[in-house]
Amino acid sequence: MTMSVPVCAELEIPLAHIRLAARTWGKPGDPPLLALHGWLDNAGSFDALAPLLDGRHVVALDLAGHGRSAHREASSWYPYVDYLDEIAGVIDFLGWDAPDLLGHSLGATLASVFAAVFPQRVNRLALIEGLGPLSLPEAGALEQLQRAMSARVGYRGGRLRVFPHMDAAIAARQQHGQLTLAAARSIVIRGTKSAADPQAPEACVWSSDPRLMLPSPIRLGEAQVLSILAGITAPTLLVLAQPEQSYLPRAKMDARIATVADIRVVRMSGSHHLHLEKAGEVAAEIRHFLGLRAGADVSPASPEPGAPIRP
Repeated sequence: MTMSVPVCAELEIPLAHIRLAARTWGKPGDPPLLALHGWLDNAGSFDALAPLLDGRHVVALDLAGHGRSAHREASSWYPYVDYLDEIAGVIDFLGWDAPDLLGHSLGATLASVFAAVFPQRVNRLALIEGLGPLSLPEAGALEQLQRAMSARVGYRGGRLRVFPHMDAAIAARQQHGQLTLAAARSIVIRGTKSAADPQAPEACVWSSDPRLMLPSPIRLGEAQVLSILAGITAPTLLVLAQPEQSYLPRAKMDARIATVADIRVVRMSGSHHLHLEKAGEVAAEIRHFLGLRAGADVSPASPEPGAPIRP
């Protein structure tokens, strides 16, 4: 079976306080799916996956401070909960009722928390490498807050690393994220801008806000995270990479999974950017979950034996 590749287009979303950018695939009349990328990534993170989800109108958002979206004003920062208002604003702007949500890493954090806070606004929830926010033992709360506030007080504007050309930026991102060339290219092309140097017309810098590198002032305790995740009512798919990332340990993730009433978990070998590195396999799982017709040469894998699954 041959799938037609949905046309990709750019979209600008002017919210009351900030201008956001997005990439779209599919027809506006198709069932909607909002895709949310990871920290320091952008909508290009879904370039390989979104075209395989034909039958859905996919809108991949550049979160504030990322990709081609505007940065927050000087008096603002980037606590993850502030993204929840913007996700709601994007859904309102697009005139959607209850779209499917797809999230990777930070985007999976946002999608899962949004689904818990606004259960009536989410149809289905597809998560890649993330379920709920990073947590912190209670004893570390003061140290985390002190570190974050010290970083804010000392912040004087980030110096942007200048790359002589796009290929150098791609190589740097590839090395930092252990990505393939094609995967790094998708993120970097959308995540850089001209260095505005007339002596070096090909030079570029990262377009993301340097303030994204500052530590979060407050992290919830694990018990608080579990209480939030218990509010998710949407049918949920969670795709996790094997071996696990150090910040997604098996025992902690299994405990989180057990709080979600209707969840299917699939673990597959690969890197943190599964959706870029193994787009076909991940797409097969999502298509099966969303009830889309089978795509070309991809089929859903069986869940790993012993993986927590809820019907």
